[in-house]
Amino acid sequence: MATSKTEKTRAHIIATTASIFNKKGYAGTSITDLTKATKLTSGSIYGNFANKEEVALAAFDYNLASFRKVVQNEVDKCRTTKDRFFMYIKAYHSSADLKFPEGGCPMQNALTDADDTFEPLRKKAADGIMLWKNDLISIMNKGIAEGIFHAETKVEKTALHIIALSEFGFLMYSIGRNRKQSDEMLEIALEVAESIINKQ
Repeated sequence: MATSKTEKTRAHIIATTASIFNKKGYAGTSITDLTKATKLTSGSIYGNFANKEEVALAAFDYNLASFRKVVQNEVDKCRTTKDRFFMYIKAYHSSADLKFPEGGCPMQNALTDADDTFEPLRKKAADGIMLWKNDLISIMNKGIAEGIFHAETKVEKTALHIIALSEFGFLMYSIGRNRKQSDEMLEIALEVAESIINKQ
């Protein structure tokens, strides 16, 4: 199916503003930022989106999809359930040297930016965390069925533990721009993952 001019323009606006929203946040991103990035007039932007909020939501969807795709591409290269599970953590480590969307974790950024001020964006970010949690739970359940992980593993608690450590790692990097501290958090998350392996 051919892409219409409107669809192309919308896609261009989203792709060129996504990193700006991820770095500067919704409140910190101005219409001038958007026109400068897209090389379009404000009239052109608002001719394709109702308002800045709508652009920000579309940009978040773009960033989240890009963020998840980077990880999923690495997970899909793994042959075993155990390796796939560990890759959901290792992908964020500096040793993986993967290219994520500019600005860091879009879920953490959006939750910080939108808390109590922009409910639709907060909800999208929360839904993104739930997708991540469900990814981890699904693969742990598969591993339990295969006998790779302990049958008594508390999958939801383990998933939340891993996410909390990973997100804190992202936060530590944002504070000091030091991958060493974020890597240390991810290494603790790997220890959590190691603890559920059935070694019998």
